[in-house]
Amino acid sequence: MMNVEDSFLANVYQKFPVCITRGRGAVVYDGRGKEYIDCMGGYGVSIVGHCHPKVVEAIREQSEKLLSCHGSFYNEKRAELLEKIAKIAPIGLGKVFLSNSGAEAVECAIKAAAKYTGRKEFIAMVRGYHGKTLGALSATWNPKYRDAFQDLLIPSLEFIPFGRLDKVDEATSDQTAAIIVEPIQGESGVYIAPDGFLKGLRQICDEKGIVLLLDEVQTGFGRTGKMWASEHWGVVPDIMCVAKAMASGIPIGATIAKEDIMNSLRVGEHSSTFGGNPIACAAACATIDVLLEERLVDRAREMGEFFKDLLLKIRDEHKTVREVRGLGLMIGLESRFDVYNLLIKSLERGVILLYSGRNIMRFLPPLVIDKPQLERVSEVLEQILVEEEKRVQVDRD
Repeated sequence: MMNVEDSFLANVYQKFPVCITRGRGAVVYDGRGKEYIDCMGGYGVSIVGHCHPKVVEAIREQSEKLLSCHGSFYNEKRAELLEKIAKIAPIGLGKVFLSNSGAEAVECAIKAAAKYTGRKEFIAMVRGYHGKTLGALSATWNPKYRDAFQDLLIPSLEFIPFGRLDKVDEATSDQTAAIIVEPIQGESGVYIAPDGFLKGLRQICDEKGIVLLLDEVQTGFGRTGKMWASEHWGVVPDIMCVAKAMASGIPIGATIAKEDIMNSLRVGEHSSTFGGNPIACAAACATIDVLLEERLVDRAREMGEFFKDLLLKIRDEHKTVREVRGLGLMIGLESRFDVYNLLIKSLERGVILLYSGRNIMRFLPPLVIDKPQLERVSEVLEQILVEEEKRVQVDRD
């Protein structure tokens, strides 16, 4: 299987030497039946666990009724999802565009902000990540993603250091359409917005008629111990982008906006062939139901505090660990080591970890993960850190 993918799939993914064939809860298995505790969760996608029975059943039931229904027709499952989103969305965000990914959600948000304001300039954050389609890539900071396509990107976009309200204020003008920001920067290393930063952005936007666009693609749907990460700071955006965990692995994204902003887009100005298809909507409805019925948002906070305490103990005992940071079950551990070696060693011991840059491990496990599994993850992590410390010492000697 691995040889087939290597032969035919575009060479654009960082590959690990494991073929995953099935999963349940917070565990996945390879083709030989080896078990792995999954702290990657498909980059935070499998939020209610792999193959949750209610999600699987919802997909099965819908697949026997209708697989596709273009947005030019009405559909009861799409309507059900829209009602569920409206009930859990931040107050005032009542209009939704359904797409197929986080990057697509950001593309819609950028167009809506530009159309609504009649302006062409944007502000994004240093270290910010919003996707790799051209509009989303324009707001993504890392040069390794941007450089090859620089001439194709939005030219009127400025990057400001995350957390610097003074710099944001200086960068705004009467042509600033939107400020786009993640409440917690996930891809770059789990950096949390400083206290007062999001509220300060809200104030700047209110004073200057700028759209505040929050990217909650990774932080949404309970990941941080709140339904939306912005709730930690009591801030409501004008537009919110969500995706990843929304349908437990079925491709879907949503741009949720204030009605007047979304209504600025006219018929034909933005659409999607597959957006809001019944299968994805069924999976998303079931995912939201599970999150609420099983109180997984609260569980994310409880398990996150438990796991973070374990990681802080490791930090206290190992000088090679620089920092542990995060909210809920979105946690980063920064060490002095190249993360790739740590990831490979953890795989050998049955734990799947995720990276953020060269020396930061990111943890985005399903919210159903339990304490024994998290204890096992911390044991494996400490084992591989000790091994790396010994290896470095030998190299020095």
